[in-house]
Amino acid sequence: MSTQELSAANFEQTVESNDIVLIDWWAPWCGPCRVFGPVFEKASEKHTDIVFGKINTDEQQELAQAFNIRSIPTLFIFREKVLLFAEAGSLPASALDQVIEKVRSLDMDEVRAKIAEEAKGAEGGQAAQGA
Repeated sequence: MSTQELSAANFEQTVESNDIVLIDWWAPWCGPCRVFGPVFEKASEKHTDIVFGKINTDEQQELAQAFNIRSIPTLFIFREKVLLFAEAGSLPASALDQVIEKVRSLDMDEVRAKIAEEAKGAEGGQAAQGA
């Protein structure tokens, strides 16, 4: 599967209806984005079971603001609707493959339990501050 353009119109549906989604936040004028683009495209051809989306930050400014994109390229990886990876900067092909394999190997039940535990701890910390 090659990359697909994502926008505010299809972002949520794409993330919610696919197991793993990689997103490349980019802009046409960005040199590092142009270097990372072919690496991202090649990975999409190699990992055909994963959705690879690209978001042009010039065209999708509100979406970029909603996700606090401050520099590009930025790579997001969602698995089962959970954002597991968000990092600015270009990755070489080998590093991108390593990140993908790491995301594939995660036990999502453990991830969700950890998120719930951290949320519970944060609530307890806020209650203690309010006392």
